This record gives sequence, C-alpha cells and structure tokens, in this order.
Amino acid sequence: MLDIWTKLAPLSGGIALIVAFFLLMRVKALPPGTPRMIEIGGYIREGSMAFLGREFKILFGYSIVVFAILTYFLNIYSAAAFLAGAILSLAAGYAGMNSATLSNIRTAQAARDKGRAAALMVAFDGGAVMGLCVAGLGIVGLSMICAFFYSDSHFVHIIHGFGVGASSIALFARIGGGIYTKAADVGADLAGKVIAGIPEDDPRNPGVIADNVGDNVGDVAGMGADIFESYVAATVATIAIAFSMSPEGLGILGSGFSGEELKRAGVLLPLALATIGLVTSIIAIVGLRLFSNAKPAVALRGALLFPPLVFIAATFALINSIGLSVNISWTVTLGAIGGGVIGLLTDYYTSNKPVMKIAMSSKTGAGTNVIQGIAVGLESCILPLLVISIVALFSFKLLGLYGIAVAAVAMLGVTAMVMTVDAYGPIADNAGGIAEMSELGKEVRDITDELDAVGNTTAAIGKGFAIGSAILTVIALFAAFKMEVDTARALKSQAAMLLDLTDGNVLVGLLLGGILPCIVGASTMRAVGEAASLIVVEIGRQFREIPGLLEGKPGVRPDARACVDFATKAALQQMILPGTVALISPPVIGLLLGAEALAGALAGAMVVGAVLSLFMANAGGAWDNAKKMIEKGALPGEKKGSDAHKAAVVGDTVGDPFKDTSGPGISILIKVMSVVSLMIASLVA
Repeated sequence: MLDIWTKLAPLSGGIALIVAFFLLMRVKALPPGTPRMIEIGGYIREGSMAFLGREFKILFGYSIVVFAILTYFLNIYSAAAFLAGAILSLAAGYAGMNSATLSNIRTAQAARDKGRAAALMVAFDGGAVMGLCVAGLGIVGLSMICAFFYSDSHFVHIIHGFGVGASSIALFARIGGGIYTKAADVGADLAGKVIAGIPEDDPRNPGVIADNVGDNVGDVAGMGADIFESYVAATVATIAIAFSMSPEGLGILGSGFSGEELKRAGVLLPLALATIGLVTSIIAIVGLRLFSNAKPAVALRGALLFPPLVFIAATFALINSIGLSVNISWTVTLGAIGGGVIGLLTDYYTSNKPVMKIAMSSKTGAGTNVIQGIAVGLESCILPLLVISIVALFSFKLLGLYGIAVAAVAMLGVTAMVMTVDAYGPIADNAGGIAEMSELGKEVRDITDELDAVGNTTAAIGKGFAIGSAILTVIALFAAFKMEVDTARALKSQAAMLLDLTDGNVLVGLLLGGILPCIVGASTMRAVGEAASLIVVEIGRQFREIPGLLEGKPGVRPDARACVDFATKAALQQMILPGTVALISPPVIGLLLGAEALAGALAGAMVVGAVLSLFMANAGGAWDNAKKMIEKGALPGEKKGSDAHKAAVVGDTVGDPFKDTSGPGISILIKVMSVVSLMIASLVA
C-alpha cells in the first residue's frame, strides 16, 4: 500500500541534497567582488565557522555522554539513532552556514554588477541550500530508520532516540546562536548609534563584523536546526501514536484493510506526506527563476503561498489512489492552510498597521514605544493561537489524536521552501552590511536594502511558522506521551493515566511546567544583556585607544576579532543553563512525582511557552520594523537621528533578544521537553 514510500522518501531526500549541492556550486562559481569585499566576507565567514567549530566541540562531548546513558538504560540501537539525529541536525546547520557565508558577498556583487533580479536569485539560491538540506537530511534519516528497524521490537525507542538527538542539538544551537547574534547586534547598535553616533554597518564599528556573523549563527544555523527538529518531532509523534493505537482505533484511517496494514499505513503516511512536500518545494525552488524580475516581495510571498496549495492537491490524489479515508486529506488541508494563515498573521502584526502605531508612539518617547510594542505583542498571540486551536479541534474530530499529529506534519510539509525563504533574509542582510562597509555606493545599497526589507518580513513569517508548527507538534507529542504511558501500564495490567485537574500531582506539574519557560526566557535575556555590555565596553575601548578609528582615517581598521570572541564565549557559556533545564526537567519530574505530574508539566509548559514565544517573537519583530519605518521616512516630520527614531532604537534594542533569542528558545524548550518525555514514557509509567 504505502510501502513504496520507504523507497521514494529517501530517494526524494537524496535528490534534494543533490540539488542543494548543485546550487552551492553555482553560487560558489560567481565572482566574489572587490578585494575589500573579499576581506570583509572572509572575516564574517571566519567568525561564523569559528563559532560553529567551538559549539560543535561542546555538543560532541554532550552527545557522547547521552549516547552512553541511552545505551545503558535502553539499547545500543536507540543510542545510535540519537547520534544519527544529532549528526544530521549539525550537518543541516553547517550546510546552511557554509552556503550563507559564500552567498552574502556574491549577493552584494551581483547587485553591483547585474542589478536586483540577479542579487535576488543569488540570495535565494543560498537560502535554498539550507532549506533543501534541512528537509532532505530529515527525510533520509527518518525513512532509513523505518526501512531497517520497523520490525524490530525496539523500533519505537529507536525512532524516539532519533528525535531526541535532533531536538537536543537544535536546543543548544538555537539558544547559543540566538545569544550570540543578539549580543553582537545590541552591542554594535548601542556603541555605534547611541554612543558614537555613527550609522548602522559603519566600517569604523568593531562590532559590525560580529553582528553579521550573528546573522549566520543565529538566523541560519540556529533556525535551520530548529525547523529540522520540528520536522523530525512531528513525524516521530505521528509514528508513536500509530504504534500505540488499537486495531479498532486504526479503523479511522480507512476500511477494507487489516489491522497490520493500517498500522503500517499510519507509520508510513508522514513519510509519504514529507516526500510530496519536498518534491513540491524542489519544483517551486527551481520555478522561482521564472519570476526573478518581479518585485522581491511578490516573488517570495508567492514562493511561500503557492507550494502548500500544490501539496494539498497532491495529497488528495495520493489518498484517493490508495483507498484510505478522505478525512486524512482534509486533515492535511487544515494543517497546511493553518500554517499559511499563521504566517500571514505574523506578517500583519510585524509589518502593517500595528507597526505604524508603534512608530507613531515613538514621538512621545521610548516609554510609550515600549508600551505600545508590548500591547502589539500580546494582541498578536490571540489569532494564531485561535487558528492552532481550530486546526487541533477539527483534526481531532476527523482522525482523533492521530489527526492532530498529521496536521502538524502537514503544517511542516513544505519546510524546504519555508526554510529557503527564511534563510534568504540573513544572506540579504549580510549583503547590505558588506555593501556598506565596502562603500559600493547608494545604488547598490538601495538594492540590498530592498532585499533586506523583504528578508525581514520573510524572517518574521518564518518565526511565526516555526512557533505555530512547534505548538501543534507539542500537542501531538503530548498525545503520543499519554498513549505510550497507557500502553506501558496496560502491559502490567495497570489502569490508564487519568489527568484529573483536582489531582495534586497534576496541579503541581502544571505549575512546574509553567515555571520552565520563565527560566529559559529570563536566562537568555540576561545572557544577551550581559554579553552586549561586554561588547559595548570593548567597542568603546577601541574607539578610545586606536588612533584615528572613530575619525575614519584611511588604513585604520578596528579589531573585529575581539568582538567576535567576546560574543562567542558568552553565547557558549550562557547556553548551558537553559539547555540543561529542558533536558533534565522531564526525567526529574517524571521519576520523582510520576507520569501524571510530568503530563501536567508538559501541559503547563505548552500553554505558557506558546503565549510567551509568540508574544516575544512578534513584539520584537514589530519594534524592529517600527524603527525601520521611521528610517525610511514613513512617519511625517521624523527621520533617522530624530528623537522619535532614538526612541524607536530603544524599542528595537529591547525587541532584539525577544524575537531572536528568548522567543525561539522558549518555543524549542517545549518541543524538547515533549520529545524527551516521550522517550522516557515507559520508565515513568
């Protein structure tokens, strides 16, 4: 029935990786620009790879320790699957980083030589390498495990191990990269704009290189690992639920099939959906070249909205051809459209009327700017969470708990395209910085600014998509956890888990779970603030002690490596606490207080984490774009350097760690907690 997808899934993943390699070689063959551009691009690439190398060393040690623990408590296959998930997550991040640091300089050069359309395609191709590697590596890893271990008695633990490997690496990569990028960004902005009064991306500022490095380690490698983890976790949740369902329960997938056929269909369906989504994304990535002369905003929005429609149509054709229930197709439709709606809502709250209200409030000072931004952030949580609730409710009515997991897989179906457009943003941003520092002129900077402005919008949509899919994935993982606990208890003739809100353990679990997002949010915000302070001090020292630097004398260069080193050390040190909280809290709560308390903790963390992550990500994006609106002259009577602009800079400074560190960190916290809980379900049952 669906067995063919065990062959087509890895084949599609392999094709995606081949296309990614071709695009990388295509970008690499383009001219890198002037000697000054090559020098600046070299600094950015060197700093990015240095951070990644040091981060990898820490994560390698962590992976070996967890491998030993899993081997002892579970089995060698589960431990090996954990390593596979970790390695593929790291590989996806490295591929994206490598591509981005080659594409940024060539995007600037394409803008200089050939204009906007050429620059758009270079940045897009660079982002496509990231998108195709994330989806391609994910589907290859998952399909290989299903192909080789489906009949193994430890299959469920093995697939869980793969998910935990992807999740834990993503956690550290996202939080570490987020701390780095915002510490460098805030430090460079404060020292440059506020203290020295020089423009953004000014070559005199020692923190500018570190800021551009941060775009790569946070918004490319970190975001890639985050989406890779969601992609894997949604599939793992779907497989876990299918394995835990009774033959009678599996009847919702279709009639006229045996129980074993339906169980296999339930396991392989997410692979089939992922394959359809990946093929759709590859076609869209290649096809975008037909629209390269269109406005960047039109081309990229089309790239985000068109593939889900094709994905839905192809799913209806597949389900109809193999005779499974049409409810599967409707559930996929709910998930895919829900993801698109969340992206559009995020776009609205971070680039439309709400942002103009924040810009207007800047006229009366930084205080009113911050108040208005908080209000917009809180308001922006309402509709996305309502959309997720609707998707979850109707998916449950169509296919039960399995339907919620299928909707999560569908929401992530065209991950390759979403990640492509998201990774495009940091590349365009870097290209603008390189153009400014290389003094390529106003015409080039106008092109890179337009590409960057679109990139800010697509990045906001990407964050909304990531958080929305994370919440739906966590709901599915929560359902899978309960079913696995019930299955383990049934084997011992024990009663199923009852989540009674009057039960003390459940209530305590809810409160403990609600605490955890606050811990991660506080620790990451504090980490950014402390690291940014160190960078501000270092930049001030260089302005004072390097003769002619602030005056811009010819031949005088700042020591960019010092700022990169400060940000790297701070990020790698400060990512340990939030990462440890996410990994340790499920076994501690579950083993000390029981499965009911752990279920309560997952529910509490999910609700608080969903609200906090959406609030922080959207408020931060709105503050950022309010500042940019004033800089572009959208506010009559105000311009760059005015009092309103200075107030908006303060709001943007607060919003930077909101949107790129704490918000995403909390989002990935709730996913990691759920995946780890799923893996230890039989131990705490």
